[in-house]
Amino acid sequence: MQLGLIGLGKMGGNMRDRLRAAGHEVVGYDPRPEVTDVESLAALATALTAPRVVWVMVPSGEVTRGTVKSLAEVLEPGDLVIDGGNSRYTDDAPNAALLAEKGIGYLDCGVSGGIWGKENGYGLMAGGSKEDVERAMPIFDALRPEGPREEGFAHAGLVGAGHFSKMVHNGIEYGLMQAYAEGFELLSAVDLVHDVPAVLQAWSRGTVVRSWLLDLLVIALKSDPGLAKLDDYVDDSGEGRWTIEEAITHAVPLPVISAALFARFASRQDSSPAMRAVAALRQQFGGHAVKAAAGPSGTPGEQAGPGPA
Repeated sequence: MQLGLIGLGKMGGNMRDRLRAAGHEVVGYDPRPEVTDVESLAALATALTAPRVVWVMVPSGEVTRGTVKSLAEVLEPGDLVIDGGNSRYTDDAPNAALLAEKGIGYLDCGVSGGIWGKENGYGLMAGGSKEDVERAMPIFDALRPEGPREEGFAHAGLVGAGHFSKMVHNGIEYGLMQAYAEGFELLSAVDLVHDVPAVLQAWSRGTVVRSWLLDLLVIALKSDPGLAKLDDYVDDSGEGRWTIEEAITHAVPLPVISAALFARFASRQDSSPAMRAVAALRQQFGGHAVKAAAGPSGTPGEQAGPGPA
């Protein structure tokens, strides 16, 4: 099958390689001349035989929306666009409506697998019509892991369902990573456990907490057993926030995912105004010892305000 692929970064470039290895003809476009196959979106459309299928793999938000608008001008009725990036699901209906005005189909597809997907395959969650999904199925089958289709691909529902499913997937990922991280810290905090990496590796087979994420933590610890080479600043790419916003809208309690996201926020603070306020309150109502703001050498018990009531 022939496919146009827009965006040849870490994910898109690997997907191009995997698809070509499966025998598909992939024409890729990227602004970087050293990786692109064609020089423009118009050239991409010209290089593809109608009816075309074009997969968009670019950063979410305005970049994706702009790409879809540009494709509406260069593609033709009967063509199909698949947004495989991490777009917010609320962008999908407007994208589909814009393309539908030109007679162009639209699918959204959540893609999981990261840099390992080239070899292991990608977990795929698609949203859109049954007809469009069937049309793109040879591409989905080449990208998903080997084995039963239902273990690597789902037609999740209508337009938007694929990205909504991927959003929830990423929210769960936040919670899982935080749980492993907290376990690692507790194991590391006691003298009783002499080989924390060995304990985590022993969990990788047969235990109820085994997972690919655990395997990746084991790999990281092999090269840096205490993770001393890394700073404790942790960013977030948006999907965790979106998951929590949807939970609030639908009154679904997500305490684990929420705590995991807030832990990332805490990681970015050199100093916490909230905890300074807590220290001040404890000092005020109970005369509890506090540390001076001069730094870790501040003297415990130094009064920062009025004495005990």
